[in-house]
Amino acid sequence: MGTSRNLERRTILKAAGASAVALGLAAPTGCDGGSGSGDGMVTIRYSWWGAEERAEKINRTIALFEKKYPKIKVKTDFQTYASFWEKFQTQAAGGNPPDVFQNAVTFLRKYDKRGILLDLKSQVQAGNLTLDHFRDGVTKVGEVDGKQLGIPVGSNTMALVVDKKVFEKAGVEPHTGWTWDDYFKDLKTVRDRTKVPGDTGYFTIMYLYDLYLRQNGKAFYTKDGLGFDKADLTEWWTDGYNRVKAGIVTDPKVVQQDSPKSSLSAGHGASEFTWDNFTVRYESEGNSTYGLAPIPTTDGKHTGQYLASLMLSASAHTSHPKEVARFIDFMVHDPEVGKIMGYDRGILAGTEQYDAYKPTDPVNKEIAQYEADTAKAGVLGEITPHPSGADTIEWRAGCPATTPRSTASRPSRTWRCSVTGCPRPSWGSAVARAAALAHRVCPGVRRGA
Repeated sequence: MGTSRNLERRTILKAAGASAVALGLAAPTGCDGGSGSGDGMVTIRYSWWGAEERAEKINRTIALFEKKYPKIKVKTDFQTYASFWEKFQTQAAGGNPPDVFQNAVTFLRKYDKRGILLDLKSQVQAGNLTLDHFRDGVTKVGEVDGKQLGIPVGSNTMALVVDKKVFEKAGVEPHTGWTWDDYFKDLKTVRDRTKVPGDTGYFTIMYLYDLYLRQNGKAFYTKDGLGFDKADLTEWWTDGYNRVKAGIVTDPKVVQQDSPKSSLSAGHGASEFTWDNFTVRYESEGNSTYGLAPIPTTDGKHTGQYLASLMLSASAHTSHPKEVARFIDFMVHDPEVGKIMGYDRGILAGTEQYDAYKPTDPVNKEIAQYEADTAKAGVLGEITPHPSGADTIEWRAGCPATTPRSTASRPSRTWRCSVTGCPRPSWGSAVARAAALAHRVCPGVRRGA
């Protein structure tokens, strides 16, 4: 969830946040916690992941905050996604996490269980932070078991990105309420009339699979673990495998060869499911015209969509909860902050910021309109709960055939499936059960890859 625009990795099990592209270092930060001084000055530590562009924007917003609150100074630190969480885990284990930090839904239960996250409802009740003036439903993303563990800064939702030129050439027009049968029929039309596979690999996208399960009364996760079984996953992957063989979905080997570029951008597929705010990548990578289309449905009505979000969380160990709460409140509500950040972390979550920032480029205008239309359609539900350990689940390219059962719970060298060409992912011990299940149902495994 969450999310730098430079990121997009094709996964069957994709963790809610994705890696940023560049590594940078802002103003130096020490290992000590937030501090105070005799003159009433307070220093808080703020950490996030992202690229240089995000860091430049955030540093500008911090300057605005420090101007309004001259007695509060902010030390900053930013990393790439993977480096951020590696460092954060070390800090958390040592009882010294930053006072305030960027967070994502996949980590909430994990660090709440460890006593790392501050329940911000206490600061709401104290008047230092408000949950008013947010877009409908978005604050629920930061709620876990009645506690407010994160305050959203931006939101996104799953969407279908299409190559408009290819779809127009095929005479196919996506429409609200279309079913999966409609979608696959149209993919075949696209392939027959343009010789381009209609989709780049829908069956490899974890969060799309979650929507499909939600359409059918289930979900990818429950509060305690996986929300699907062997039969569900067998059906999903077998369906995708057969459509690859039929030529209406891009061969995974081609997808791998195109990486890190998307096969949609490369012209080897006509559509691709992703988060709506990632759409900017296709304009920069490809030479066609791209647009957002509705998610196919099972019943013609329910898409299973919800808003995901990056958020700001606070440390339960902070010595300055009041100042941290004021900082978060400023960062999610101040209109000038919204104008500076734009859609860097998703569509702005607070209504004051959302109203203050008006995108001028066609891509971001379409993203904003897509989220507005999706909300108006009434299809958005509450986000799927993410159990503790959800952050460790990451099956690259949706193919467990690449990881022997004996190594599913530990890192090892790269393996590659002889059927699909998919690379082996990184695994955490929390996914051993899921790994075993996947090995039993993956078409590559069953063919002896």
